[in-house]
Amino acid sequence: MKDYIRKYLIWFELFIKRFAILLGVDVRAYKPARSESARLAKLLAHHNIDLVLDVGANQGQYARYLRSIGYRGRIVCFEPLSDAFAILCKYAKNDDKIIIAPRMGLGDRKASVSINIAANSESSSLLTVSDTHLKAEPQVKSIGTETIPLDRLDEVANDYLADAKSVFLKIDVQGYELSVFRGAAGLLPGIKGLQLELSLEPLYEGEPLYQEMIEIVESAGFELYDINPCFSDNVTGKTYQLDGIFFRK
Repeated sequence: MKDYIRKYLIWFELFIKRFAILLGVDVRAYKPARSESARLAKLLAHHNIDLVLDVGANQGQYARYLRSIGYRGRIVCFEPLSDAFAILCKYAKNDDKIIIAPRMGLGDRKASVSINIAANSESSSLLTVSDTHLKAEPQVKSIGTETIPLDRLDEVANDYLADAKSVFLKIDVQGYELSVFRGAAGLLPGIKGLQLELSLEPLYEGEPLYQEMIEIVESAGFELYDINPCFSDNVTGKTYQLDGIFFRK
């Protein structure tokens, strides 16, 4: 009887997974060994993260993700695009621990710059999108530009860090990660963990690839803890971009 029940449960699990895939959903066991969400939740809890700096917040996707995996601490969001910023502000009204910084882009200098607005918004970048990226995802094409203020994170974030004991920095700025990282130099000694995108091939003109980024981040005293594919070619299956998660050595 027990063998029959076990076989039935295995069959039912396969049925659910296959049905979910037809709906465009990947169902996995919520365990660190199998789930990137579970791993991140464990890492944030283990390192007692109480403040997340969300650079490249767009419409609040990452903040929503953090809430969905159980993180309940403060999140400070930075976003340069005016349309996305407006949506982000509306979302934050329902969560008093989400703080929206003034609308700005972040980099390694203070300036007024032009950002390329992508058709899908979240792929907007200060850099020019590459042909490889356009071929793999046509929605990253530029449909316009917007002039935005640019500043350094270590010049604008200090007020948000006053009561923080353990800070996690997430950088998702479409190829501009190295400039943001350099502009955070004054804050890095107080940063416990870091998440940023690592490209296997240039998706934006002039961006450094994953080997260089890992070396730079590790030379700043961080250690690579986890890697998760975040962008692949839907036709070939080739992975072009990863999310790298680092913590202090």
